Amino acid sequence: MSENIEQESGFRAPLGRRKFLALSGGGIAAAILAACSKSDSASTDTAAPAVAPADTTAVTDTGITGGGGADGTIKIGYVSPATGPLAAFASADAFIFEGIKTFLADGLRVGGKSYKVEILSEDSESDPTKAAAKAGKLITEDGIDLMLVGNTPDTTNPVADQCEANGVPCISSIAPWQAWFIGRGGKPGETTFNWTYHFFWGLEDIIPQFISMWSSLDTNKSIGGLFPNDGDGNVWGDTTVGFPPAVTAAGFTLTDPGRYENLNQDFTAQIAAFKKAKAEIITGVVIPPDFPTFWKQAKQQGFVPKAASIGKALLFPESIQALGKDGIGLSSEVWWSPNHPYSSSLTGASAKEVADAYTASSGAQWTQPIGFAHALFEVAIAALVAAGSTDKTAVRDAIKTMKLDTIVGTVDFTSGPIPNVAKTALCGGQWREANTPTGYDLVIVDNSLNPGVPTGGTIEPITA
Repeated sequence: MSENIEQESGFRAPLGRRKFLALSGGGIAAAILAACSKSDSASTDTAAPAVAPADTTAVTDTGITGGGGADGTIKIGYVSPATGPLAAFASADAFIFEGIKTFLADGLRVGGKSYKVEILSEDSESDPTKAAAKAGKLITEDGIDLMLVGNTPDTTNPVADQCEANGVPCISSIAPWQAWFIGRGGKPGETTFNWTYHFFWGLEDIIPQFISMWSSLDTNKSIGGLFPNDGDGNVWGDTTVGFPPAVTAAGFTLTDPGRYENLNQDFTAQIAAFKKAKAEIITGVVIPPDFPTFWKQAKQQGFVPKAASIGKALLFPESIQALGKDGIGLSSEVWWSPNHPYSSSLTGASAKEVADAYTASSGAQWTQPIGFAHALFEVAIAALVAAGSTDKTAVRDAIKTMKLDTIVGTVDFTSGPIPNVAKTALCGGQWREANTPTGYDLVIVDNSLNPGVPTGGTIEPITA
């Protein structure tokens, strides 16, 4: 085995691979190094990553009980919207998979046995029904040991429900925890899921983050809400847990014209309602294809607010590039960026190094899901090694007690806010012109909820 493995399109360890593992110490680093000497080959498709986590995960030689298969292979399922209107969320999947495959080319040692690890990836086609069907296939036909899923409630929720029903441990992310938990019928304080665990931020984070940005501008505090009829929109617009009560308590008024269907081609009714309310702020959670439609129609109809802070649609540089100059000044939440002061527990690479590696390998600009897709594998492998077994109950229990420093920050399932959920932090960002592949960049303009992330400026009002 080569002492230095350089990935052509993946995560590049700052040290040679063997040297990095030797210096890392800890149970998982030792497990992977041991696997290097005992495993002749990796998965024939894609393999999971090595990690060097905190000392909450220690390898034990307790043997293997269930799962894994006679051929010594651990199967990890992964469902993602590779096509359809949510495909921007999955644009870095190939980069993530290739980097992980290369990094763990010689397998993983769990409970005293060396394993190959396969990632079995399925495309949900941005359809909740198909997401559920693909998850069912991975569980019943492919016999996966662990499921990973991300990229909005339309993907996380049906996949998690399949895992809950079939007794398969599942780790999910990239959906506000309320949309994942309440959207699946959970009731905080009453419901606990047995097999499904989620890490991300919540509405109690994004609402004050947006309010903090808006409060820096001179506005009339009148907000227009764009909430679609989907898992995110129904929770964001909820009159109990969503934006309406929180912004009202902060001294703002909210005009909500009601739910609209995704892929809407005519936002005239919403624009008319916002103009009537003299809204100077727009917020909501809009799929990437829909916001350019709304924004172009708003400008054509003479409606230009001072701030537009939109979840989901404004995460991606290509969305801003499609709007050109009209995209300058739009704002969004920022869950991960090259400026975040976190490192991978797999390779030790910084957020910036991972983002730069993605651009170098693809020619494309960094996107926020890169960090969280990577972190899903960090948590997954840490749980497998902590379990000391591929037994599904043992893996589930290891996730439940997981506390791990990752490339998106600390993922701590022991601190809530409710069982099954770990929270990550937010910042606020605004799109500006920049020397990037698209000509635009998301600049951190508010770090009040995550002071460790440096800012690159302050929020500015949108100009017509």
